[in-house]
Amino acid sequence: MRIDNRDVEVPEGATILEAARRAGIAIPTLCHLEGLPPATSCMVCVVKVRQPDRLVPSCGAPAEDGMVVESETDEVREARRDALELLLSDHLGDCEAPCQAICPASLDIPRMLRRLAAGEVREAYALARDALILPATLGRICPAPCEKGCRRGDRDEALAIRLSHRFAADAARRLGDPLLPARAGETGPPRRPARPTGKRVAVVGAGPAGLAAADTLLRYGHACTVFDDREKPGGMLRYGVPVDRLPRDVLDAEIAGVERMGATFRTGVRVGRDVSLEDLARDFDAVIVAVGALEEGASAALGLETSEHGIAVDRRTRQAGRLATPAAAGWRPSIFAAGDAVRKSRMAVRAVADGRAAAASAHQFLSGMPVAGPDAVFSTHIGKLLDGEMERFMVEASAEARTNPAGGEAAGFGDEEARAEAIRCLHCDCRKPETCKLRLYAKAYGARSGRYKNDRRVFEQRASHPDVLYEPGKCIACGLCVQVAERAREPLGLAFIGRGFDVRVNVPFGRSLAEGLQRVAAECVAACPTGALAMKQSDR
Repeated sequence: MRIDNRDVEVPEGATILEAARRAGIAIPTLCHLEGLPPATSCMVCVVKVRQPDRLVPSCGAPAEDGMVVESETDEVREARRDALELLLSDHLGDCEAPCQAICPASLDIPRMLRRLAAGEVREAYALARDALILPATLGRICPAPCEKGCRRGDRDEALAIRLSHRFAADAARRLGDPLLPARAGETGPPRRPARPTGKRVAVVGAGPAGLAAADTLLRYGHACTVFDDREKPGGMLRYGVPVDRLPRDVLDAEIAGVERMGATFRTGVRVGRDVSLEDLARDFDAVIVAVGALEEGASAALGLETSEHGIAVDRRTRQAGRLATPAAAGWRPSIFAAGDAVRKSRMAVRAVADGRAAAASAHQFLSGMPVAGPDAVFSTHIGKLLDGEMERFMVEASAEARTNPAGGEAAGFGDEEARAEAIRCLHCDCRKPETCKLRLYAKAYGARSGRYKNDRRVFEQRASHPDVLYEPGKCIACGLCVQVAERAREPLGLAFIGRGFDVRVNVPFGRSLAEGLQRVAAECVAACPTGALAMKQSDR
């Protein structure tokens, strides 16, 4: 047979999917698992068979001698997108918790709180530092927009998220060097500097945007020199925030962390006066301008084009290489800008997020990749809860009121206070956000979650199993868990309950999930293509 103009030989009885994999051709699947009979229910694996022309599910269609198959035509991609959008029309779940979705720096808040609840302070800190770069500093001055998105606030009071990541950072610092290496399989920059790339970046400005940009680039392995016109780094964090709100030893410790990552600071140097931006662009492989809000005349000294908000940048890539001075006219793709120099936000956490985004684009440029900016994510959201759904979220959460530090705001949380607050979290997040195939393929094929309108399901959460969480709203009825349990001869196992569009996977006879999955709970979780079945304490 022939697939995508490649001749493939397969044994008799093989499927088109098996033939494609033998040829090294990737075909997406949701309801297929090696060693189990094909279910052909998701239709995401469709391919086109020629003469006669027809679309077939590759996981169940037999490969035949002389067959001609196309797996990546526009028609096939459109059919896969349609299949995904139909599945999404009946999907109920948050890919990201509302608090994380609203956090400018995208801190994985529920995951951090699970680590705090388990007493794993270093791990909680590592998560906070990955996103916030300055978690102890922001833990004291951030207006906490994430707390405005906290779903718990609709019941009593939002989680004290800001105080929680402040506690994690303060506690980890007391324990010694808290920087941890990245875990296997993690995306994004490693937590310690990667192997040096030989590339050098100049970061102009040592405020939150500049510090975040430098830290991120250093993790990718690029050398960074941070220029600032003040005596000490920190920008407005040091020179604009009162000491009683932000003790300088806290700020100094976090800046020292960026220095330990490998940053070189050159203070007392004003770019545009002591050294020109043109010189930096010539001497370094890339430049990130993060000078904070521009004073009158500052943009002219830098020589960059400006808009009504600040330095003119490509909103997606943060590239700012349009030089305004006639002598240096032209486009410099190696120049980027971030933070309040681009648009006033009056929020340090936004500056941190913007610095990280500019660094991601600069890394793409330095690596010879297309400069596209930070990777966009695909997310679905439950939205406003229906009557009775809040109580379902409360099943695994403490019913206690919000914890207030006994020593007041300035003292912050103690160990027990931090844990008491952490266990109030509703854990609205998906436990498999990086491995959910439905999410990954929805992004890859440009699927829209709201294309097909449907009455949404009622939120349910089954937590009776000691290790596994089941959310029926995320189930696509692929049946893989049913087959896995049956193969392992689970005494009860799982089964399809109901008929037609109302069919759901559940434990027979109304029994609990703990009774249904006694032997192969972890195997069923691994087989689940979405976040319907997940480990409660998943670290992904």
